[in-house]
Amino acid sequence: MAADIGQGLWDFALRLYGTPGVGEACLLLQDDSGVDVPVLLFSAWLAKNSVALSPTEVARIDGRVADWRNEVVKPLRAARRRLKSGPHPAPTKETETLRNGVKGVELSSEKIELAMLEAEGQALMAADGSTGDAAGNLRNVVRFFRGAEPDEKTATALAVIENALLAL
Repeated sequence: MAADIGQGLWDFALRLYGTPGVGEACLLLQDDSGVDVPVLLFSAWLAKNSVALSPTEVARIDGRVADWRNEVVKPLRAARRRLKSGPHPAPTKETETLRNGVKGVELSSEKIELAMLEAEGQALMAADGSTGDAAGNLRNVVRFFRGAEPDEKTATALAVIENALLAL
């Protein structure tokens, strides 16, 4: 196992997401391919800890967090994004304050999702004997959400994340 085994998923996710280019790549995958960024970051964390995430495991793991994402995270994200340009009276100074508050709650909801994923990951780490790689784990997640192989734009975004992960 890698030295990062003791590093919590939240701290790892913040480090990886904060690497130049990774945040933008994650958002592109989220917006263009429907990828759940916490699941993507989780797969990278597993790879960093030498744990493979098969397509079957991606589906099982997603099933554990899908209701939370769909009923809590996505509505918060939609509200935050909508407040950027409307409805009336947005955008104003007051609605920007509200938008920032929603952004904080959205981030907290993603942190809860990551905690759910970390619990799943601890079990996988204890049971897994395989050697995971960043490319395999990330691609399995993208294939699951996208329902197809990555196109060129998606592959480029994945390469940014893979390279950043290797540099951590």
